[in-house]
Amino acid sequence: MASTTASDRVFRDLCESIVSGRYAPGEKLPTQRALAADLGVNMAPVREAVKRLEQLRLVEVRHGDAMRVADWRATGGLEAMAPLLFRPDGFDPQALAALMEARRVMLAQSARLAATRRTEDQAAELQRLAARIEESTGDPSAVQALDFAFFAELIEAAGNLVFSLVMNSIKHLYLENAALFSELVADPQELAPLYARAARAIAKRSATTAERAVDRLAALQEERVSG
Repeated sequence: MASTTASDRVFRDLCESIVSGRYAPGEKLPTQRALAADLGVNMAPVREAVKRLEQLRLVEVRHGDAMRVADWRATGGLEAMAPLLFRPDGFDPQALAALMEARRVMLAQSARLAATRRTEDQAAELQRLAARIEESTGDPSAVQALDFAFFAELIEAAGNLVFSLVMNSIKHLYLENAALFSELVADPQELAPLYARAARAIAKRSATTAERAVDRLAALQEERVSG
C-alpha cells in the first residue's frame, strides 16, 4: 500500500469535515493559508487537496470569492463514495448499505439485459466463471476474485455503458478495500448454485430467471456485508 502523503492527509481531513456535516453546503471554508496553519503543513499539500476536492465537486472555488462547500449530495459523483465510506474512525455503515443496495439493483437489471444482449462467448464465460466459483469454494480469496470477475462479465454482457462506468468506479473501491468486502463470498457453498443458475439463465436467454437469480445472490451478499 502506498504511503500517505501530506496532501492525502489534508484531503482526507477535509473530506471528513465536509461529509460529516462539520462544514455545511454553501459555507465558507477557511483560507488555504489558514488551513495550512491549522493542519501543520505548508501551502503545497493544501493546494493539491483542494484541487482534488474540486474534481469531486465537494467544494467550489471561484476567482475573487471564498472557497465554499458544495451541496455534494446534489453535485457529487460516484467518486465521492470513497471519502464518504471510509472515515478515520472506520467505514460509514449507512454509506456501505447504500452502496450495496445500489449494487444489487444494478446487477439484477444487468442480468435481465445480459439475457437478451449477451454474445455466445459472454454466455460461455459466465458459465465458466460460475463453475470455477463452485470449484474454488475452499479458497475465500479466490472466490472473491472470481465473484468480481463474474459480475464484471455480467455488466459487459448487459451492454450498458453507464453500468460499465459505474462498475469501473466500484472496482477501485473494491480492490483497494478488499477486506471490507470479504463477507461477499462467505459460505460459498450457499452462493455457488446461484452463480450457476444465473449463468444458465443468461445462456438460455431467460431474462426473468436471470434477474431473480442475481437479485437473490446480491441480496444475500448485501445482508452479509451490511450486517
